[in-house]
Amino acid sequence: MVKEKVRRTNRVPREKGIMFRKGSMPMKVCTHVNEIRREGATVRILTDGVELRVLLLTDDIVRIRAGFDGDFAEESYTLVTTAWEDRLDDFMKDIRKRIEPAAYTLEDGADKAVLQGAKLRVEIEKDPFRICVYDAEGTQLHADIVDLAYLEDSNHRRIHTSEISPRDCFYGFGEKTGRWNKAQKFMGMSPKDAMGYDPQETDSLYKHIPFYIKLNRDTRKAVGYFYHNTYECDFDMGREKSNYWKPHSRYRTDGGDIDLFLIAGPTIREVVERYTDLTGKPAMLPRTALGYLGSSMYYPELERDCDDAIVEFIDTTKEEEIPVDGFQLSSGYTSQETPEGLKRCVFTWNTQRFKDPKKFFRQMEERGITVSPNVKPGILLCHPDLEAMKAEGIFVRSSTSDEPGVGTWWGGKGVFADFTHAHTRDVWKKMLKETVLDMGTSSVWNDNCEYDSMVDKDCRCDFDGKEGTIGQLKSVMSNLMCHITQEAIQETYPDRRPFIVCRSGHCGIQRYAQTWAGDNRTGWDTLKYNIATILGMGLSGQPNEGCDIGGFHGESPEAELFVRWVQNGIFQPRFSVHSVNTDNTVTEPWMYSGHKQYIRDAMQFRYRLLPYLYALMTRAAETGLPIMEPLCSAFQEDPACYDEGVDFMLGDSLLVANVVEKGATTRKVYLPAGRRFYDFYTREAYEGGQTIEVPVTIASIPLFLPEGAILPLATNQIFNAATQSITGLHLICAPGRDNTFALYEDDGITLGYQRGDYCRTRVEMTGGERTTLAFHQEGNYPTAVERMELDVIHREKAPYWVTLDGAELPHFLHRRKFEEAERGWYYSQTLKSVQIKYPNPKGDHTVVISFEQFDMLGM
Repeated sequence: MVKEKVRRTNRVPREKGIMFRKGSMPMKVCTHVNEIRREGATVRILTDGVELRVLLLTDDIVRIRAGFDGDFAEESYTLVTTAWEDRLDDFMKDIRKRIEPAAYTLEDGADKAVLQGAKLRVEIEKDPFRICVYDAEGTQLHADIVDLAYLEDSNHRRIHTSEISPRDCFYGFGEKTGRWNKAQKFMGMSPKDAMGYDPQETDSLYKHIPFYIKLNRDTRKAVGYFYHNTYECDFDMGREKSNYWKPHSRYRTDGGDIDLFLIAGPTIREVVERYTDLTGKPAMLPRTALGYLGSSMYYPELERDCDDAIVEFIDTTKEEEIPVDGFQLSSGYTSQETPEGLKRCVFTWNTQRFKDPKKFFRQMEERGITVSPNVKPGILLCHPDLEAMKAEGIFVRSSTSDEPGVGTWWGGKGVFADFTHAHTRDVWKKMLKETVLDMGTSSVWNDNCEYDSMVDKDCRCDFDGKEGTIGQLKSVMSNLMCHITQEAIQETYPDRRPFIVCRSGHCGIQRYAQTWAGDNRTGWDTLKYNIATILGMGLSGQPNEGCDIGGFHGESPEAELFVRWVQNGIFQPRFSVHSVNTDNTVTEPWMYSGHKQYIRDAMQFRYRLLPYLYALMTRAAETGLPIMEPLCSAFQEDPACYDEGVDFMLGDSLLVANVVEKGATTRKVYLPAGRRFYDFYTREAYEGGQTIEVPVTIASIPLFLPEGAILPLATNQIFNAATQSITGLHLICAPGRDNTFALYEDDGITLGYQRGDYCRTRVEMTGGERTTLAFHQEGNYPTAVERMELDVIHREKAPYWVTLDGAELPHFLHRRKFEEAERGWYYSQTLKSVQIKYPNPKGDHTVVISFEQFDMLGM
């Protein structure tokens, strides 16, 4: 018998024929202001939709919050700077500070109310309602779209809509694929385990960072939009178009309030610094974090004796003269025989693969290698210790019972740690210490922490006693996992700097971990577009980012692609070759015998750059500024740079224009306007504001020095940053523009730098007929640098004399005699550069170079 189909609906009739979904509420739309009240530092805006609150947190940051949930609860795992009491202050006590909000005046008129601060003016237009923000010069930084500004739609998503201009560019958004400028792009933030992702189109990737920077081509001013919210969300940056409203962007989130921190610039750098004032400065990582981090899923997946194979890999790098500092230990070390077969079981060791883990770690430490074991937050249902863990109550709970919520996991179904529970944090820390850290490492790789496979987003989390859902809190789980890891390392090794690596992350992940853009696929397009992904993270507060060199997933990279990838990778703050090739190969530096010299040369150059990279990492830890910086930020005065997502600045002193096209014989490079640039190798000069084309070979890494560059390189080639010291510095200077640079040294391992055990050498360069390089030192750490070499570009003429602290240095006209001398100077006609060398005085000193005219005939 065929049953009649019955149409089911959850809609029930309302008066006058209006239909609403059963259990739903009408949309909330804010169209006009009913009342404005000032309560202390906060301005309350009572509209016909929801209440909003405005606060000038600082002179440069205004907080605008639409309270859709009505309680305006303060309970943030994210903010490190507040001006209010927060329910999680005790959890954040060691990293959060409380400030007084900025002063302002309030004028409440018939048509609008105006908050006037020292630098910002906030205008609240009453009917129709919208909020606009202006800087001290009257430039409009932000304007709401009337009717659409703050609303809750029929699906209970909360929406904020802002006015934009066709002249606006948009950057950041954490970790995104595709072109650099995200104007007219639609992007989601729902972190995924996106193995083999398309580098141009896949969305989302692994991070949840609802922050972006708007830069206008006409005003050349930047403003940051930080949406303080943990729910999944999406951004429409002008793709949608409606004739009824001005061009607009839209932020839409599944829950929570519209809690916007609007951050004024006017420079991108200022926005980034202020954003990291809110969410935390980047971690000061050990120096080894900047070294080559070897890795491959191949080694920990061998049937037995994986430990010996990894030690042999490290020994082979030494034979091949490949510098190396770390090994990223994939999760194969946790594989156990279970009733369902060989499965990864967190916090266990496979003793066939790793016979004696403590011995393995000792062997690696003897070689100067930091091992970072992979740890995952998911526990398979066949895990041998599952019942004991369940008894501790450490898992995210089902939406319908107190049993753990179940989701898909590596190798089958699994349950997931609830890091919002204080007890879970204690239990996890104990297991991490006993099974990982006590083996002999102060480094951990937190992986697969997106909680992507928990389909039921109503599964329940403790939320530090309040209870919330995984839909609300999954984006912060990776940060909390890193928080626990950091505490565990500090408790196990009290004076060691934790080295945490993490794949996922929410706003503030930078204060815990080095991150990377997940499981990319092998291909030329990935090499090219991953650069913009890293640059976006840099403008989102995370300078310590990288991408798997050579591609993680897919067939092995062809020789030319691998060479070009390494040549690019040596400039990425995280430099790791990592793969799980689908053609049964292993991506290693020596995999192409005919090309390994190019790989070796590039990787050795990375290590000569370590004085520069370490200084930049220190600057990042203090300011939040990126290490790899997009040209739109470094040269914000030149709108021709605003769409460039392949070429970038490494710090202030090196423009990198890697070859990213197959078979290239030339490389076009746009040099930003307003500066002169010098070819790094030949010192040929180019005026900025033009595109040049340079010839390239397979060995080429096109680099350019801008006027004002101060670039320190190591003169002695080191192969391991943990056990070897840089004893000589080669300082390349382009004194066409005055500048300063802070060299930085410490032991690279401990927290001694927090006690003053560092050496910061501030280099002040002043150009002119008498070019001066003044060195000023501070800190208690004894510098390891014994020799100084200055390489001062001056194409116009040679010096008349050179002095060190007032005493003339000997002048050499013969190159060999100069090279044999302990101190002196020589003018290179080939490089058009003054070469100066002397023993390092290890204290304040000044070098003066006279380019004054010397009239030999008149004399």
